[in-house]
Amino acid sequence: MKLTVKEKLSQFLKQFVHDDRVLILINADPDAIASALAVKRLLWRKVQAVTISNINTIDRPDNIAMVELLGIKLIHKDELDDTHFTKKVLVDSQPGHNEFFTQFDFDVVIDHHPDTNCQAVFQDIRPRYGATATILTAYIRAAKIKPSTKLATALILAIKTDTSNFELQTIIEDVRAFQYLFRHSNRHLIRKIEQSELKPEYLKYYKKALDIKRVRKGRVYVSLGPVVNPDICVLIADFFLRVNAIKWSIVCGFHQRKMIVIFRNDGIKKNAGKVAKQGFNNFGSAGGRKSMARAEIPLSELKPRVDYKDDKKLMRWIISRVETKPKTAKVKQKTISN
Repeated sequence: MKLTVKEKLSQFLKQFVHDDRVLILINADPDAIASALAVKRLLWRKVQAVTISNINTIDRPDNIAMVELLGIKLIHKDELDDTHFTKKVLVDSQPGHNEFFTQFDFDVVIDHHPDTNCQAVFQDIRPRYGATATILTAYIRAAKIKPSTKLATALILAIKTDTSNFELQTIIEDVRAFQYLFRHSNRHLIRKIEQSELKPEYLKYYKKALDIKRVRKGRVYVSLGPVVNPDICVLIADFFLRVNAIKWSIVCGFHQRKMIVIFRNDGIKKNAGKVAKQGFNNFGSAGGRKSMARAEIPLSELKPRVDYKDDKKLMRWIISRVETKPKTAKVKQKTISN
């Protein structure tokens, strides 16, 4: 039986008691940050303390601007004593999405990515939703909480980012959440944060991408080599998708002994998550949604298969993994005589 939002909220709140010290873990991006803020607001005065901890380094300019301009307090996992907490919450992700998460037993998981057989005591996983922030906005409304300007602005940024301004996977609940939050948010801050996308040192990667890009059948392939931040691959993949003739952009780069491959497409009869899994899941981790996906392959797994230091050979290998359809077993038809 499907539960109402109020019933879900009630179950969520029952996971906590007043003496709890709650840890919210996130792989920080706008949706994760905003969702964590919403959980913290829901637990205000209901628990002893709430701490938000990011497992990644925040170095995308727009994400840095979001944290700084909204005054969001985060503690990096390396500065954390996780034995201090009595309850643990994960938002905008699931334990199987990151090796660091697997060491924890989560009491609560709230996410909008496809279900990976999560074992949390309380879980609310809705893959149809464009953003986890939409789920948490419904919780905020069900709790009859008027969101602060800071919280509403963060939640709007999350919805806009994860739906790419409603161009990617979006359902009516995402639109309604946006409409509700809009009147409580600061539009000037939203604009300022969204325009803080590039660092000057990122420009060289755009130049390289334009110089070495390979275009085949409406797909653009780029191998950037070593990058200071894997988000550069995301920025460049999104950049190429703005070109009229490009239907797919596949951009890879090396970071921390891994090859990161970012997939983007125009969302028309395509499935980036499926392509990523079929092509690269056997060598590392891969998956995503119809219009966006990601693969991460340790260089130790890549080395026996391709000379990844040779850009041309690497690009041919990636193209072969993306464009070769998986073989399916042929079933012989039996003729039945009457």
